[in-house]
Amino acid sequence: MQRYDWLKKIQRMDPETEFTEIYRISSWYEFPWDYTQSLGFALYRTYAVPSIGRLLARTGEFTGRTQKRYDDTVLILEAVIEHGFDSSRGREAIRRMNQMHRRYAITNDDFRYVLATFVVTPKRWLDDYGWRRLSPHEIRAAVNYYRELGRHMGLSGIPETYEEFERLLDDYEREHFAFDPGSRAVSDATLGLMASWYPAPVRPSMRISSVCLLDDPLREAFGYPAPPAALRRAVRAGMRLRGRFVRLLPPRRRPHLGRDGWQVRSYPGYPYGYRIGDLGTFEEKGATGSSPGGCPFPHAPAAGDGAEHGG
Repeated sequence: MQRYDWLKKIQRMDPETEFTEIYRISSWYEFPWDYTQSLGFALYRTYAVPSIGRLLARTGEFTGRTQKRYDDTVLILEAVIEHGFDSSRGREAIRRMNQMHRRYAITNDDFRYVLATFVVTPKRWLDDYGWRRLSPHEIRAAVNYYRELGRHMGLSGIPETYEEFERLLDDYEREHFAFDPGSRAVSDATLGLMASWYPAPVRPSMRISSVCLLDDPLREAFGYPAPPAALRRAVRAGMRLRGRFVRLLPPRRRPHLGRDGWQVRSYPGYPYGYRIGDLGTFEEKGATGSSPGGCPFPHAPAAGDGAEHGG
């Protein structure tokens, strides 16, 4: 294989009908590290919206069990990409996600914003730090993939184009980004988690490096002081240098999934398996007011392939 063979394959595919496979190639073969980082930052952005940050702080999950929540998010979202929307495992993952979300009064607008971060943030990340930029086919496939996910979540008013997703994100952040103690607590816990993935002596520098990658509106919403300009330039230059180095590497022949990364740590028994239906949070015994929260999108009957997931 040559360096651009995956891209050539993508360009022969139809992003209107083969969007899931294009998204797999982009995120698992072409940019696995970049997608892991950028999707992590996409979710992190949402904490700066007080209605989202306060909710996450109130549950205590993102501050008390930060690693577990990170791992469960990776595994649930990845199951849909890996198995597809119409598979039993994909439907199980969406059902589990909807069951968690529908325990809380989350607005359609907040959901649409979160969806927009997953579409827009990876493109902007790769524009800045990737070994190449996303092709129009890849951008359209990402739009269609997350439009499909939004439909399975029962959302309304989902943007139809990348430009509409981008406008939604920018307008929502301009209107809603604000400091909130709960948001700051979730942000601190997340930055602490990111730093914990590295040896103890370098953890403080990894934390400040993460802050250097935040745009000013996001950083200011969390109340973090501006890092030294020289350090910020150095960190971002190092990221761009990494992209240039990756461009010289041969193409990846085997997929690199999120669960293969060393950041996922709650499942040391993997590849012996886990059940998608056991991931995430559950209502405490005796609590009331929850909704079953299955997938609201209609499916044709499909042969079951079980919920066990192993290596």
